[in-house]
Amino acid sequence: ACMQLIAKMPELGHVGAKQIAALAGLAPFNVDSGAFRGKRKIAGGRKRVRDALYMAALNAVRRADPFKAFYERLRQVGKPAKLALIAVARKLLTVLNAMMRDRKPYLKAGPQ
Repeated sequence: ACMQLIAKMPELGHVGAKQIAALAGLAPFNVDSGAFRGKRKIAGGRKRVRDALYMAALNAVRRADPFKAFYERLRQVGKPAKLALIAVARKLLTVLNAMMRDRKPYLKAGPQ
């Protein structure tokens, strides 16, 4: 997953969180037309990056405490499992973008 991000996302660390999510195809877009208001869906972006982040999100919700708690919080309020996984993938990308921007390692918040 890491090699995919480095190879396919040269913008990592150089653009904002919303822009990087859109480039990866993890940003929700409106599905509206006239008076119709549909669900928000992810679209476009770089499929290989999105696939790598999805697999990383699956691993994170099983093992990494802050991401697991975020996923479980979304599920408890009634969000579908895939929507919650995509939210975790986007959060992972946002964290990685900040790490690259600041040139700092990931430090888990809270007691260790």
